[in-house]
Amino acid sequence: MISKNQVKLIRQLEQKKYRQREGLFVAEGPKVVGDLMRRWQPATVFATDDYTPPTAVEVQRVTADELRHISLLQHPQQVLALFPLPNVQRSTFNVQRSIILALDGVQDPGNLGTIIRIADWFGIDDIVCSEDTADAWNPKVVQATMGSIARVNISYTNLPALLDRLPADTPVYGTLLDGDNIYSQPLSARGIIVMGNEGNGLSAEVRRRVTHRLLIPSFREGDGAESLNVAVATAIVCSEFRRSEK
Repeated sequence: MISKNQVKLIRQLEQKKYRQREGLFVAEGPKVVGDLMRRWQPATVFATDDYTPPTAVEVQRVTADELRHISLLQHPQQVLALFPLPNVQRSTFNVQRSIILALDGVQDPGNLGTIIRIADWFGIDDIVCSEDTADAWNPKVVQATMGSIARVNISYTNLPALLDRLPADTPVYGTLLDGDNIYSQPLSARGIIVMGNEGNGLSAEVRRRVTHRLLIPSFREGDGAESLNVAVATAIVCSEFRRSEK
């Protein structure tokens, strides 16, 4: 039996202020919850009788109707779990040996979740977000990652200040409309790739710190799409970087 306080808590965790106050976030479905369990111990697990956890954890069994009552999804899937918020503050990154993905003001939870999934696919371990980027522990973001949030380290910081602290020879790549064609540029196996806001692109402060300006060219002449979705653009950029390593 789920208590009224438990229902209230889950509903509150849709909002960032309550996630921060309680130190918890919500994940749902066998895939997402299972991947998270392999990295973090859940605080509470609510699951129907047909769900078997991948690790040894205590499960509070609920009926399908009870799960629907507490779920934040339109179609609940066997399990809802509460996990402790991880420490998302980092000050140093191994930019001398790997590629780091940075997000400058990405606002849409779906875009952020997809970008986290893209980073996981291309073997990028760290995403550093500007302070005005959407919260990675928003339930919509968590679900959109399809479990990838368990394998990618996500932190929030003052992005211009972070870029200023990097070693002087660190390449900072940014996608800009006045950039150079990405398909003809030499791309490094280390450094930072910065992707910007859905509507405005990179902020002026970050743009000034970009050392390598890249453009994903359009192949349609005349009228056509004005821009690419930021998640789609991120996938193209990450793919080019990985291809250039071959």
